[in-house]
Amino acid sequence: MASINEKTAAGTATKNDTASESADFVQPLDAPVVALDEAVNILQAEHGQNSWDADEERLLRWKIDLRLFPLILLSFALQYYDKSMLAQAAVFGLRTDLNLVGTDCKSPPSSLTTHTLSSALLYVGFLAGAYPAALLAQKFAIERVTGILVFIWGACLILTVVCKNFAGLATQRVFLGLLEGGISPIFMLVIGSWYTKSEQALRAGLLWSISGYAAFVSPFVNYGIGHINGKLTSWKYMYLLAGSITMVWAVLVYFFLPPDPIRARGFTSREKYVAVARIRTNNSGVHNRYWKRAQVVEALTDVKFWVMFWILLLSSIPNGCFSTMTTIIIESFGFNSLDTLLLTSPTGFVVGTTELIISILGSYTKRYRTTLMLICQIPVLVSGLMLWLLPRSEKGPLLFAIYLLPAYGGTICLCFALNLANCAGYTKRTVYSAGAFIAYCLGNIAGPLSYRAQDAPDYTPAFILLVVTTAITSALIVTYGWLCRRENKRRDASGVQEAFDHAFEDDRTDKLNPQFRYTY
Repeated sequence: MASINEKTAAGTATKNDTASESADFVQPLDAPVVALDEAVNILQAEHGQNSWDADEERLLRWKIDLRLFPLILLSFALQYYDKSMLAQAAVFGLRTDLNLVGTDCKSPPSSLTTHTLSSALLYVGFLAGAYPAALLAQKFAIERVTGILVFIWGACLILTVVCKNFAGLATQRVFLGLLEGGISPIFMLVIGSWYTKSEQALRAGLLWSISGYAAFVSPFVNYGIGHINGKLTSWKYMYLLAGSITMVWAVLVYFFLPPDPIRARGFTSREKYVAVARIRTNNSGVHNRYWKRAQVVEALTDVKFWVMFWILLLSSIPNGCFSTMTTIIIESFGFNSLDTLLLTSPTGFVVGTTELIISILGSYTKRYRTTLMLICQIPVLVSGLMLWLLPRSEKGPLLFAIYLLPAYGGTICLCFALNLANCAGYTKRTVYSAGAFIAYCLGNIAGPLSYRAQDAPDYTPAFILLVVTTAITSALIVTYGWLCRRENKRRDASGVQEAFDHAFEDDRTDKLNPQFRYTY
């Protein structure tokens, strides 16, 4: 019967392999009990034998996936559907009804200025909401916090229909972002509590890919709604439907989201034990409700944190074009509102499929994830060059460039997976998670605002910015991989090999645990 360390060193796990838990690593420590990760209580509780085989772990993983992932995936899909509604509603009368296009309703520059600003304001709310939501999720029950946030954001979405002008829409967008902003960091913390590093890349990628597929499906939904001839304009029906679905979904999240292996309902003491013990290989703990300032300082002084911060910020700038300007650009080719929606749909399929493929590949390796991120940057760079340099009359190639652009999604989803895998200490992971989404928000604010009214219809400065930021992002990805490799080599040279003896002791951070190794 092999130990976890032996299995990791071998790098393989067959059906007959077993993973065992050493009894000594749950012995009392000198540190105060309140400092221990709450996983220690599960490990010390009655659970039967300290070992499990591959079949038992596989069945447990399936149970976790079935209980957890439908709730998270559909929540992510609804989040993207809701927050991207503005771009699709823009071609169904929203700009006219809210007088966003000037007094004569025919001024494209005014339309583009207020439209892009409205999109950016959502991420201002995201920026403000990410950190408080992450803090609430550590202090209180994650599933309750999440369910309440989702319910209120659904109500806020419905209130879009009562907006009468830009001021009203701007206020609604900020509050919507404030409510939605904490959901993604919370779900990253939940994934980190249930899955091993090798499993996290695929699961995090699935979350991002479902957003892409939501962008693929939503134009067809709104295409159908666009044919409604009722008392309200089409865009209002879009918001009423989306908000109502979100509010109903929030109830399911509130009652059924499994927060972590410690408090999850419907799992036996044996299943909880295996769920906790098997993620010992993460060296990052499961849950600790004590906020630790030292870990905040450590996170904010970590070079890798800031390199990843800028990778996420810069790689999110193309998302501003994708989520905000795609319909506007395609409509400028001369298509009507309904045809514009249908032509927008393939971009969602591209981003969803890219993120899914990259995540699957990333789940099979710990050493080539930054390489996969670099590969994703190539189509984005080509897209930016085509949109910058091609004449506006070349509608076919320009449309192809728009379909290439969403490849940036592969970089973003691996960024979040690496950010999750390369951090230990619950408070530090909370800061990392919130910081990642702050960077994501800043990039999404800068993206749409780079499309200035005076640059229409070519938007040359925006596409130059796209090319430059893509190149800088690529250089930062190389730097991040080098930092991780250098630190791993330094730890190997010190004579301390990768092991998991301190996985749940004293909520130890990756910096303070010499047995921790970084994924790159």
